[in-house]
Amino acid sequence: MRRIQTRQQLLARKSRPIEGDRAYTPTELDAQLPEIAGWSQDDGALSRGFTFRDYYETIAFVNALAWIAHAEDHFPELQVQYNRCTVRWSTTELGGISDNDFICAAKTDAVFGR
Repeated sequence: MRRIQTRQQLLARKSRPIEGDRAYTPTELDAQLPEIAGWSQDDGALSRGFTFRDYYETIAFVNALAWIAHAEDHFPELQVQYNRCTVRWSTTELGGISDNDFICAAKTDAVFGR
C-alpha cells in the first residue's frame, strides 16, 4: 500500500518516469483522494471541473496548465467551454492513475488559486 501524500508533499514533488510503477488500486485511490479535495476518480482518471467568469479567464487557465504539463512532462485531457474547463489526469501507460496524476492535480489546484 502506498503512503498517503499531503497536498503540500504533492506540490513539492515533480513527475517522474513511470518505469516499474503501477496504477493506484481502488483502496489507494480512496485513501489519497481526500488530499486533493474536489477531484474525483472517473473512468481511470482524476477529474475536476473549473468555472471562470469568461472565456478569457478560461483560456488563461488552460495556458497555465500547458506550462505545468510541459514542466512535468505529463499531459492532461482538457474539455474547454466558454467559462468552464474540465481537467482529467491519467497515465495511459499504466491504464489508470499514478503518482504523476496526483502531483499534477495538486499543481492544477494551485494555479486555480485553491
